[in-house]
Amino acid sequence: MLKVPLFDLTRQYKGMREEMLKKIDETISNGVVILGQNVEEIEEKIANYVGTNYAVAVGNGSDALLLALQSMGIEKGDHVLTTPYTFFATASAITRLGAIPIFVDVNEDFNINVDLVKKQIESDKSIKVVIPVHLFGKSVNMDYLKSVCDEHGIKILEDAAQSIGSEALVDGKKFKTGAIGEAGILSFFPTKNLGAYGDAGMVLTNSEEIAKRVKSLRVHGARQKYVHEEIGYNSRMDEIQAAVLNVKFSHLDEWIDARIKVAKRYSNLLGDFVQCPEVPGDRTYVFHQYVIKTKARDDLREYLTNEGVGTAIYYPIPLHLQKCFSFLGYKNGDFPVAEKLSRESLAIPIFPEIKPDEQEYVANKIKSYMEVRS
Repeated sequence: MLKVPLFDLTRQYKGMREEMLKKIDETISNGVVILGQNVEEIEEKIANYVGTNYAVAVGNGSDALLLALQSMGIEKGDHVLTTPYTFFATASAITRLGAIPIFVDVNEDFNINVDLVKKQIESDKSIKVVIPVHLFGKSVNMDYLKSVCDEHGIKILEDAAQSIGSEALVDGKKFKTGAIGEAGILSFFPTKNLGAYGDAGMVLTNSEEIAKRVKSLRVHGARQKYVHEEIGYNSRMDEIQAAVLNVKFSHLDEWIDARIKVAKRYSNLLGDFVQCPEVPGDRTYVFHQYVIKTKARDDLREYLTNEGVGTAIYYPIPLHLQKCFSFLGYKNGDFPVAEKLSRESLAIPIFPEIKPDEQEYVANKIKSYMEVRS
């Protein structure tokens, strides 16, 4: 029996071990391990890559959401619209500021339904910010969303935690996700397409005001050392994680290309047996995850586990049904597409170094199960 992990960080490390160890040794040897040259370097690289004026490195992607929202002026009682089908941090960042998450349902492609965003904005005049999540590396329809938000004077904070390198067309021009709204965020969690060897995140923006405030908030609200204008946080990307990202950054586009090739191979192998991800013509999909859909999800997952295939469910409980958000008053049935996806979605192994025979093994196991079931 072949063992195929959902994700394998060790294969990637083997190819850059010497370069990585050298960079980390240089970092520790120079004695600057907090907010030094490596952080400045990765901030500049990411800003240039994404196409924003500023990129501010912070402790993790969850903090990036929080600091970005606060820097955009979100306060207690404000309404912030987002999706119920995403990682917990997207909504918890809102509530940590005392603001109120307002959910709208998603499309079958896992991303927020922009038509429903428009309806909600028209009915709720208190919405201050919309957070679209480019889930699994597939960009949201930002052309339509931006036109809706611009019309109503609403700011956009892009949750691009899973989508670095993905693009969307806006007014006929290509923009990378995270560079379209007033601000965007990235996560460099180790499993991301560009991952650190620990926690790290970043806020992206073209606004000097937002960038300055994020830089202050990440060091306890101090723009000048020991002079605190507001109560902030301790959320700094450390130099070692920045060094790791600087080494990895030069490989990002080749890793994205490899993921896209892996995804195409899966779709060719599995298209007749399960619902595979669809790639829109006007946007790109960088495949942080490859997520299939089937009503037999739970049984299929158990079978694959027994056959040595790693899988994951993103996400088993939509946010509106999480106990911690029960105070919002949502109930089962409020967002039927999100609830359906939580029962049918299954992530299967994808990473740049996965081998074709491993993919074929995964696909053959899925085929054999689905054929027997039918």
